[in-house]
Amino acid sequence: MSPRLRFPDADAAADALTFAGRAAAIDAEAGVRLVAASGSLAMTAGVLSARSLLEAMPTVLALRVLPVDPELECDLTVTASGLVTTDVATEVALPDTAVRAAWAGVSPPRSGWQRIGGLASTVLAARAQWGMAAVAHELPTDPGEDVVRTVRARIWGEADADLHDLPRGAAFAAVSMGFVHGEEEAAVFAAPGWARVTLRRGHVLVRRPARQGMTDVRATGR
Repeated sequence: MSPRLRFPDADAAADALTFAGRAAAIDAEAGVRLVAASGSLAMTAGVLSARSLLEAMPTVLALRVLPVDPELECDLTVTASGLVTTDVATEVALPDTAVRAAWAGVSPPRSGWQRIGGLASTVLAARAQWGMAAVAHELPTDPGEDVVRTVRARIWGEADADLHDLPRGAAFAAVSMGFVHGEEEAAVFAAPGWARVTLRRGHVLVRRPARQGMTDVRATGR
C-alpha cells in the first residue's frame, strides 16, 4: 500500500487524523476503511457492530468524506490508531499492514435513499447522554468484556422513538465522532436495510441485524 495519504491542504489532513483518533478513542482496536477515487476519500469507522450472529448489536458506522490526492485510488481497512502525523502537514502516514473488519465487508447503498424526516442535534446529544448514563448505571464493578458488550448491545441497540425508531447507537455515534456541534437539523434517510443520519460534519449509517431464525416454508413444484 502507499505509505502516505496526501491531501490538498493541512486542514483536510488534520480532519482525517481527528476522525481516526475519535474512532480509536471508542475502541482501541477500531478499524477505519479508506476508499479513495477521483479526488475524494471516504473514511468509515465501525462505531458499533456485532461480534457474533447471536448478538443484538446493530452495525453503526460513521462516515466522513474529505478531499485527497486525485491520483490516489484505494479500498483498504487499517487500524485507526495506525494513522499518524508526518513531517509534512498535508500528509498522513499509513500503518504497514491492513486489517480485516467484518463490518467493512458490507457497504451501504449508493442510491435509493429517501428522506423520512429530521432530527435536532440537541435530541441526538440528549439521547446519547442518556444512553451513556444508562450503560454506566447497569455495569457492575469490574465487569468482563462479555458483560460490557451485553449491556451495550441492549442500550445502544434498542429502537428509540425520539430518533425515528433508529437504534440509540446512532446518537452515540453522532456525538462520540464529533458530528454534533452546535444546533442544526440533521436529515434522516432510509434505504432497504439501512438508515442514514446526515449532519454537516459527517454521516451516521445504521444497518440493523439480519433476521434470525427459520423462514416460512414455501411450496415447490406441483
